Order: sequence, then C-alpha cells, then structure tokens
Amino acid sequence: MQPEMQATMPAAEPKQKIIAFLLAFFLGPLGVHNFYLGKTGMGIAQLVLSITFIGLLVSGPWAFVQAILIIMGKTNDSDGNPLV
Repeated sequence: MQPEMQATMPAAEPKQKIIAFLLAFFLGPLGVHNFYLGKTGMGIAQLVLSITFIGLLVSGPWAFVQAILIIMGKTNDSDGNPLV
C-alpha cells in the first residue's frame, strides 16, 4: 500500500521590511502597506476611512504608528512570519 501524498503550497516569499515601511510612510492612509502584508481587512478599513476627511485624521496617525512598528520589527505579515 502506498502512503498518501499531501499536496503542499510552496512557501511564500518573505515580505520585505523596507518595502512595507515605505508603503506605510508614503501611502499609509490608503492602507497599501496592509494589502502588501496580506492584512486586507485593515487595508480596507484604512482605505474607507481615507475617503472622508474625519477618517483621514484617524488613518493618517494610524499609518504613521504602523510605519514605526514596521521599522522597529514589531509587525508580522498575515501568516505571522517576521519581515526580513
């Protein structure tokens, strides 16, 4: 009897810390860095908030804090893998 073979997905390339930081710093209120990291829920939330002026006052500082956390190495991608 042959053992069953499991189909596995190839490991995704690790996300780059500098790319995530630059996206957060320059396009952060639009949530682009969250889409890059695979965190689509947060990305959509920041994008929707950026449509309104009041929301932009929230998503701007939120993105700035996330940029700091990314550069300090305190953020992982959506699979929990550290940024390289």
